[in-house]
Amino acid sequence: MRLPLFKQAFKQAILLVLISGVIAVGVNHLRADGIPLIGSWSPGARFVDDSGNSLSIGLARASLIFSEGRAVFLDARSAGEYKNGHIHGALSLPWQDVEQSFIEIAEDLEGKEAIITYCDGESCLLSHDLAIFLKDMGFENVYVLVNGWSIWKDAGLPVENGGRHPG
Repeated sequence: MRLPLFKQAFKQAILLVLISGVIAVGVNHLRADGIPLIGSWSPGARFVDDSGNSLSIGLARASLIFSEGRAVFLDARSAGEYKNGHIHGALSLPWQDVEQSFIEIAEDLEGKEAIITYCDGESCLLSHDLAIFLKDMGFENVYVLVNGWSIWKDAGLPVENGGRHPG
């Protein structure tokens, strides 16, 4: 007697999962902001602005602009992480404090060819969120150095500890 009940429950569970999946796909399709079912999930494809333009900048270009003094780098990580090490000359603008700290560094962002935000790790979205915030504030040449701290440090490019942190 127990085996047929188990089979019936198993069939019902599978049917419920299938029906839920069909409903979820249908609702996702009808929503204006639905999640694409097929797409690129690479770090570069995830770092886009509201218009779909890529915000990513490669290490080679970022280091060239850095060496020519044409960019300001913004560290989106926490103040503690920034103090433990950051790109030489970068300003600290932790994403969690952006609304309080932005005004203190806003004038430092003027007149540069590029503003390059970074955090650490390919899945870190703090730099992306900071870049979108800056674009919303009217800055145009804003880029994200994906996995910025790690790739910069690993490439042997200039780093420092301590430094300027708003607040």
